[in-house]
Amino acid sequence: MTGFLDAVAAEGQELHSLMVVVGGAVVAEGWWAPYERERQHELFSLSKSFTSTAVGFAQAEGLLSVDDLVLDHFPDEAPAEPDPNLGRMRVRHLLTMTTGHHDAADDGTFSAPDWTRGFLSLPVEHEPGTYFVYNTAASYMLSAIVQKVTGLRALDYLTPRLLEPLGIEGATWQQSPQGIDAGGFGIWATTEDIACFAQLYLQDGRWDGRRVLPEGWVADASRPHTVSTHSNGDPDWVQGYGYQLWRGRHSTFRGDGAFGQFALVLPEQDAVLAITSGVGNMQGVLDAVWEHLLPALGSGGQTPLDDVPDAQGALAARLAELRLDPPTGASTSPVARTWAGREIAFDPNPFGVTAATIGPEADRTAITVRWGDDGVVLEAGHGVWVPGHVPTAHVALDPHHPVRAEPMVAAAAWPSPDTMRVIVRLHETPFALTLTVAFGETDVAVSADVNVAFGPIHLGDLVGRIATSA
Repeated sequence: MTGFLDAVAAEGQELHSLMVVVGGAVVAEGWWAPYERERQHELFSLSKSFTSTAVGFAQAEGLLSVDDLVLDHFPDEAPAEPDPNLGRMRVRHLLTMTTGHHDAADDGTFSAPDWTRGFLSLPVEHEPGTYFVYNTAASYMLSAIVQKVTGLRALDYLTPRLLEPLGIEGATWQQSPQGIDAGGFGIWATTEDIACFAQLYLQDGRWDGRRVLPEGWVADASRPHTVSTHSNGDPDWVQGYGYQLWRGRHSTFRGDGAFGQFALVLPEQDAVLAITSGVGNMQGVLDAVWEHLLPALGSGGQTPLDDVPDAQGALAARLAELRLDPPTGASTSPVARTWAGREIAFDPNPFGVTAATIGPEADRTAITVRWGDDGVVLEAGHGVWVPGHVPTAHVALDPHHPVRAEPMVAAAAWPSPDTMRVIVRLHETPFALTLTVAFGETDVAVSADVNVAFGPIHLGDLVGRIATSA
């Protein structure tokens, strides 16, 4: 298993956590500091697998069928003259991403004031069931149907049926403007929560000796209902698609989310893996799993570690030392002292930042950033991560992310006398922002980059100059 850790480090893959369960027992777990066991992580599309689970419960309770016509659940929201293919769309087509849309319906759905009406207003170019395209808006519609038939948010419906039996507490789910859980994204949960969810699917829906998921649901949801050749083309994304679950190589299946959030089920090894990350190359993480972890997992609940003296202790020590280091460099510089406390006025920019001041101290740097009349103070440690909160809309990172007070950690260093580097980790998300600040005599240039994003990772540049004297 150390080979897996070496491989992801050598490839620059930024993992945040890892939990390996074999035979129902945790054999390895670790969090790359400053990420922590108790802290939730944004799961993105891994949320889809929770949504399909809610559909499974609702079907078992006779509230819906996967063969229901979608429009039958939305008589008040349907267009006056619905697209003929829309009229033939069924719940199973939402589950299997075979709605018939030629391209994902996400933009037209999530940009609409009412997401359900936005989805139903879009053209459906193909006969439902004949064409696969990954379609987060379809997952939202599943959540909307669950809420229609149960009268409860998907999260509230799942709580007594799924979350409480698994011991999952405090999970949150982002909602649409209409108060419907987002379905295709928006869950925050811990690494252990992910592992429990995956383990439940490995155990055919049984937990602590009793049935939790409906009989037969796991087999039906995890089998390939359609080809997935219209996905991104990576080998673990062309093995077929089930009910909001991907089939993978080596007879595996999984739920996954953007930037490397994985609930990976390996039936032949009687194992599951839970991973959170901030990676741009998700296939690279799975490649490392197949090359380095799969051989170590053995079969039948046994691992090679069981036969190697002190191997488990050595691995535990390695996992306990995992970390993502703060930026390296000096804690201050003569330039830092020259600019200390001086207001920097910025030219108009896409971020809306109007001014900033920098206040280096012995153990940290306080950076005050203002947007018009609003502002925030970031405290960045020297050689250590300093915790805080920052309001963020994630506009350039995730257009559907809510505005909220985001937990973060920050650190700063001076790699050269006239350059400061600040890294801000939003450590309940995959995102880390790097600000590279170059100081001149009276002006400053700031380059803003992020580790991962749905668009360019270079967010832009800011130019400022001294506004007042110290």
